[in-house]
Amino acid sequence: MSFHSIVLAAGRGSRMKRLTDDTPKCLTPLAGRPLLEWQMESLRAAGTENVTVVRGWQAQKLSGAFDTIDNEEWSTSNKVVTLSKASSLLSRSDCVVSYSDIVYHPDHVRALLASPGDIAITYDLDWLELWKSRNEADPLADAETFRQKDGWLEAIGKRPKDLSEVEGQYMGLLRFTPAGWSAVEQFLSSVSAERRNKLDMTTLLSLLLESGAKIAAVPVRGKWCECDTESDLEIYESILETARKEGRTWRHDWR
Repeated sequence: MSFHSIVLAAGRGSRMKRLTDDTPKCLTPLAGRPLLEWQMESLRAAGTENVTVVRGWQAQKLSGAFDTIDNEEWSTSNKVVTLSKASSLLSRSDCVVSYSDIVYHPDHVRALLASPGDIAITYDLDWLELWKSRNEADPLADAETFRQKDGWLEAIGKRPKDLSEVEGQYMGLLRFTPAGWSAVEQFLSSVSAERRNKLDMTTLLSLLLESGAKIAAVPVRGKWCECDTESDLEIYESILETARKEGRTWRHDWR
């Protein structure tokens, strides 16, 4: 299947602290390579025609074997605006969209492409193990509600009261067909610029559901990580090294 890829890399990444003082978040290293390099490898292994990186913070440092688009409003907007900067690409081609602070196995991209939905997202059934490694005391602290039925999303993006409200965890990996993106643009045209600037992706997905849009939910198991903080990177490096020494495989190893 022919598709293009878009990596959303405009944000400041302030939760990485010193690591992103003068460097885009996607260039922080994990397991010996920058996050963006892992993403590019997975997207290309899954068959992408080309990768476009939407830049913002320290944009001049993001160049290479990929196309670029700039979100010059990066400091006053959110991921939805960053995604909208690639509207011309989304309008003419099937696109896989990736956050810039995740790493994932190419099988997850392939599963996403096989989905019947014009809008589709992956979610991890084994999310709790990963979240406990990041915050054992309260894995729900950084989790969001997620509910699906028969492969179609029903609810996402709220603060969960307990584990029963989390059937899986959204990963930051999405797919849009041109028809799916048209539905998103139609919805965004009804939203004020001020509100649009504040929209995060899960809020957008939730609002799309309320408007009647259908969003496919594609289950996966492990083989990915979210790298939101410097602590995340340190934890993953430690887990990978321990697994290597013990001759076993970590469930969330994406390589």
